[in-house]
Amino acid sequence: MNYPTISANEFEERVKTLNSVMSENGVDLVVAFSNLLDPSSVRYYTDFAAVNESAAFIKVRDGESILCSGQASYDYAQVKNKLSSAKIMVFPEIGEVSGFEYDMAGQMDFLDCFNELKNKYTIKKVGLIGKLIFPAVIYNKIKAAFDGAEIIDFDLLHYEQRIIKSPAEIECLKTNWEMVSELFKDVVPRIEEGMTELQIQAMFEYKMLSLGAESYVQAFAPMVATGEKNSFISMYRNTMRKIKKSEILNLAAGVCYEGYNGITCTPYVLGEIPQKIKDAVMCAYDALNFASAKMKPGTPCDIVLNAYTDYLTKYGYIDYCPYGSLHSTGMLECEAPVFSTENKRIIKENMAICIDAYFKGMEWGSFRIEDCYLIKPQGAERMTTYNDKAIPEIFR
Repeated sequence: MNYPTISANEFEERVKTLNSVMSENGVDLVVAFSNLLDPSSVRYYTDFAAVNESAAFIKVRDGESILCSGQASYDYAQVKNKLSSAKIMVFPEIGEVSGFEYDMAGQMDFLDCFNELKNKYTIKKVGLIGKLIFPAVIYNKIKAAFDGAEIIDFDLLHYEQRIIKSPAEIECLKTNWEMVSELFKDVVPRIEEGMTELQIQAMFEYKMLSLGAESYVQAFAPMVATGEKNSFISMYRNTMRKIKKSEILNLAAGVCYEGYNGITCTPYVLGEIPQKIKDAVMCAYDALNFASAKMKPGTPCDIVLNAYTDYLTKYGYIDYCPYGSLHSTGMLECEAPVFSTENKRIIKENMAICIDAYFKGMEWGSFRIEDCYLIKPQGAERMTTYNDKAIPEIFR
């Protein structure tokens, strides 16, 4: 297994691209915010993701870059930062969430920082990255410092920069996808009757770290949702429930490597498999394959999404389909921009995309089949390989 990284030069190029996008949209200042739920935007430009705090990144158009760290993660920021043009500064507003106060020299308040920038540059338009997590304490200081400036949502412009993967990103993702595939090949055959959901989670986490992952996928631990009741829960925290034969296990696990994420979701049943479970799983698997075959460069995404739902309608499972999911993946397991039948976003070469076949609410339970695909010139290649072999062997 190869362990590639993103070069420092690529981070510099990303910030140059950001600067160009700012110029095209008349934005004078961008402030990106990241936390443990979404560390991606700051890491995308610097390779820094805080350990127990938040982080921010400030870019002035045609001017300086500032990597903003809390007190406890400052040493780590110095080690991890790959953007040589960035100045690293410490801000209490993104420190430990309890508000723990460090007696540390060199700290700066965001309001003072923004006032300094206002005195050096003309700031009439400010773009924010991270709208669902951006803290009021920083937002209010932006408004106070740049009184009268227009403040806009910069999220979509940021995600558009990330949607086409570079050769280096693809190499990191390939390693990630190989880890995910090996993870399921190793763990699933070792699941036994009487194990708890938490024990199976521990097996997944041990194996992924052994393979070289930095953590589980951003930002949820392996989910082992078992039986009719627990499998119904879409996003789940595992319990001490012991698994039984002939019941559905809804397994979802992924890894994070070099900030990039990949996932596999798969159903599993120990012992004799009821025919109604076999029929549903194979329909979901075949529908996923039918839809993914249409993911070719230049294809509007609604063709793929409609192919999936049309297939389920034909075979009588559409009422158990809460959605047909097609989403970008990369520095988050599920990233914007969204693919929908309304926006008809065009599928392009070097996109990394997940398809999620989700069957929910049958009398015996619910399950997902999800895999990661890389869009190549000839079409989509399934990069997480466990399902393609295991599902037909187990459920056909």
